[in-house]
Amino acid sequence: MDIKEEMWNKVVNLIETMTDKKPKDINAILFLIGVQEVGSGIKTYSKEQKQDLIHVGTTAILCVNGYYTKDYVDDDGWPHFTLVKKLPHGKIGEQERFLRGEIISYFENSGLI
Repeated sequence: MDIKEEMWNKVVNLIETMTDKKPKDINAILFLIGVQEVGSGIKTYSKEQKQDLIHVGTTAILCVNGYYTKDYVDDDGWPHFTLVKKLPHGKIGEQERFLRGEIISYFENSGLI
């Protein structure tokens, strides 16, 4: 097991410990990060709200390594971001590995792992 896989397992295990449920995929983790960033808590969300929260989670993790900056939080508590550094392109598998690395960085930067 390489170090990135080990760190990924730490993230998954932490989320499972905190929620009593193993995240089913990377979108579930991005959703939870989005909920954390918005501060709205666990409740029932519409499909559109879930997509918005996944987007917030994605941009939040990409702030850690300087791809985005957080500009402001609107009156409803939703953060707004600006792209400041070009994102790498790749095939789906490469994109998921990239996002996993960014999630690990987010959790490390937050002091959670």
